[in-house]
Amino acid sequence: MTRSIPSVAVHYLRYSVGSFLVLIAGFVSFPILTRLLDNTQYGILGYFDTWIGLALGVAKLGAQHSILRYYPHNADARGMASFATNLVLIPAVVSFGLWVLATSILAVVSWLSPEPFSMVFWFALLTIPLGVSTSFSEMVLRAREQSMLTVLLRVVARWLELVLILGAVELIARSALAVYGGRLISATVMMAIYAWFVWRHLPFRRSAMQGQPFFESVRYGFPLLVTELAGVALISIDRVMLKFMTHDYAEVGVYTIGYSLAMTVSIFLNATLYEAFNPVANRVYETEGPAALRALKDRVLLPMVYCSFAIAAGLWVVGSDALLALSGPTKAASAPVFVLIGINYALFPILDLGGYGLLLQKRSMLILLLTAAAAVLNVALNLVLIPKMGVMGAVYATFISYGALGVSHCVFCPKHLLRLPDLRATLSAVGLAILLIAVARGTDLFGITSHWGRMAAMVPLTIVLYVLPALLLDGRLRAFIKFPRAQAV
Repeated sequence: MTRSIPSVAVHYLRYSVGSFLVLIAGFVSFPILTRLLDNTQYGILGYFDTWIGLALGVAKLGAQHSILRYYPHNADARGMASFATNLVLIPAVVSFGLWVLATSILAVVSWLSPEPFSMVFWFALLTIPLGVSTSFSEMVLRAREQSMLTVLLRVVARWLELVLILGAVELIARSALAVYGGRLISATVMMAIYAWFVWRHLPFRRSAMQGQPFFESVRYGFPLLVTELAGVALISIDRVMLKFMTHDYAEVGVYTIGYSLAMTVSIFLNATLYEAFNPVANRVYETEGPAALRALKDRVLLPMVYCSFAIAAGLWVVGSDALLALSGPTKAASAPVFVLIGINYALFPILDLGGYGLLLQKRSMLILLLTAAAAVLNVALNLVLIPKMGVMGAVYATFISYGALGVSHCVFCPKHLLRLPDLRATLSAVGLAILLIAVARGTDLFGITSHWGRMAAMVPLTIVLYVLPALLLDGRLRAFIKFPRAQAV
């Protein structure tokens, strides 16, 4: 019996709902963990998360990209066995072997060292092969277009991890070690579930083993692997540098708490936007050409400009209130981190989407170089700014690096695909944002002192001073709101 393949629209809906449910889990965990863990424990968590993120990227060998790209649709049993053996099993075995080798070397180093590695380190290290297995399995499901199962398992994994982490922190110890203990148990359970759902569909055959498909997979995945590592470094290397330059996990914790909450802005704008925009952009470019792509960018950039500057203005005024309301007064030092990094993630998509085009022309190596250059710039700025400004030096370094990355995407984007935001819309959004900030700051939000009250007061003020004037000044925005479906596809 042939399996029914859902439409693209159905996939979009499922992934969007899944992303929303995962985001809700983040909003549940953030205020609880920031109250249960002090800055030092949060700093330890952020520090090891950075190293594990980089190590996990290396351990996957780029094979997750090859699984998605080379999945043999409509293949016979022999073709499926070749795929499962050479593009899934062999990379998994090689990855596990490299992990065992690296772990053995680290164990010897720890044994010979006067200060053996901490238990947090070993718990974190154990999550790597589990993460690789889960990543490969999820990519198989995505390649098979089983979006419902993919989303279900992703949501279950996130909420299971949330329950186990909060339980471990509350019942066992308020420490980073307890967090990693909860993650380790969750990852083990999810690996078993993925194995039951996925690996039984992969017909591994020793006779199907071949070197050529595996090395072809490595050649395809390696540039994407390095790009992924550069992206992780751009996001997270600040935490490692803060640790080594300040010698204080508490400083890392201050940065990590603010950055973690700012990532919700990134998920809300960037992840949701690109999951919807990329496939449509690919289809429009391939079937209708560059002019149609530029028109699509215009339609998407118009509301995005107004939305991005509204969010940036809201963060400028009540971003600190949001962090303090969620995490409590003891985490006040993280408020400016959240505000500036959040504004960064609110504005970055404007340049990034305007300069979208290199992927359409399959120039992955140039994308790798631009991302790596931004990461190197971030490191260089951290070396200068952290000794002078501490945590805020890392924040400014991140802000500048992301700005440089967005500008570089526009500079190197093929000119026939480049589309900068409309000047009229940009000037209107900036002017209204300045007006909103001026009135909110000038009135001190009518003297309200409660954090939740100040955020609540910001909503009608934004509607009166930003949303309604924007609709009045720009008829194109009114047309978009009336006919969003026609404007967006």
